[in-house]
Amino acid sequence: MTPNIHYEKREIVGERLELAKGPIYWLGPDLTVRDSTVIISAAGRSLVPMSGQFINCTIQAKGQLTGLPWAPMKLTGCRFKGRFTGNDFGFREDVDERWKAGGVENCDFTEAQLNGCRFFNCDMTTIRLPRWPCFTFLDARRHAAELARCEWPGSFDSVIRTVCDPPQGTVASVWHAPTIAKKSETTVEELRAALETAPGIFM
Repeated sequence: MTPNIHYEKREIVGERLELAKGPIYWLGPDLTVRDSTVIISAAGRSLVPMSGQFINCTIQAKGQLTGLPWAPMKLTGCRFKGRFTGNDFGFREDVDERWKAGGVENCDFTEAQLNGCRFFNCDMTTIRLPRWPCFTFLDARRHAAELARCEWPGSFDSVIRTVCDPPQGTVASVWHAPTIAKKSETTVEELRAALETAPGIFM
């Protein structure tokens, strides 16, 4: 039987917190992690964010952290390292009450590889994003008509359709060019050439 580890109703300050493979980790309710290093080897499905906050922490994915909704957690002044796929940052009002409690601000993702990661209901001017080969669509819904008119290589237009019709509250989505180019049956060079002509792109 898989063990459960509960981090709840406590404050962790200045520690090295390792979330290893195996257990199910319940993060919260009422968890505060401050000035700490959080090493995540566990799979995204093994992490259950309930409520709480990470303040001035370094959060490092040892492998590829996939499909983690950070929405219930407030992330302030944190630095992210490693590979994150399909992670959502920031609170959401379109899912359930628990997902309204979080947020993301003043965080640094410049040392992270993000692919298919979305930011919700946050001020992106406070977020330091990774540069190429990662790239970010900022407020894609507002640029949807122009993005739809662009000539996209391979099957990348299917990504564009998803990006331009995001869930409520989406303010940005970040992709990793080598990963998404391969899935879209195109090259990194062709993708970059198309992105350079498109509006609302940060690279």
